[in-house]
Amino acid sequence: MKETKKHSTKGERTRRNIVAKAAVVFNQRGFDGASMQDIVEAVGLEKGSIYGHFSSKEALALEAFDFAWTDTAQKRLANLDSVSNAIDKLAIHISNYVKTPSFAGGCPLLNTAVDTDDGNMALRDRARKAYRGWEGALVNIITEGQSRGEVRNGVHPQSVATFLISTLEGATAVSRIDKRSSALAYAQENLTRFLDNEVRARS
Repeated sequence: MKETKKHSTKGERTRRNIVAKAAVVFNQRGFDGASMQDIVEAVGLEKGSIYGHFSSKEALALEAFDFAWTDTAQKRLANLDSVSNAIDKLAIHISNYVKTPSFAGGCPLLNTAVDTDDGNMALRDRARKAYRGWEGALVNIITEGQSRGEVRNGVHPQSVATFLISTLEGATAVSRIDKRSSALAYAQENLTRFLDNEVRARS
């Protein structure tokens, strides 16, 4: 019994290692751009060993996206509980996005959305689910803020959440095109002003 448990634990560690290293390759090169040979070289295992854990390249790519996105989302939502006001939570979220290093290769959501625009539908659906989870987290913050009188009643939570996400992701795209761009810094500055002037409730 102990030997079986030990073997299972080792298998789980190997699987996690494959996912973590493959996530970087897929995020940097895209699904079509990343060959299984690239994965083999990154992971340090034979192709047969990798297929022993995953039925296909797509199955591995889906778990790799989940890994990359979970890591990214946790960093972007870090320390929100350190403040109580909804506007302050959103401001921290924006700061996290701008100042916290991205997952290797950049934002997994943006990368996957671009990569699967006319391609892999399973990955596209996974990216859509990730987006909706992100949007939902921001909507909850805004809605709860309204219930506490911190956010103006006339504010539409989903509209604000979509605006924040679109501005940040758009600024990220610009920054990737022009490395000298201050797009993310400008985005933070203007979004912070928007939250204070248009979203925060007046006492």
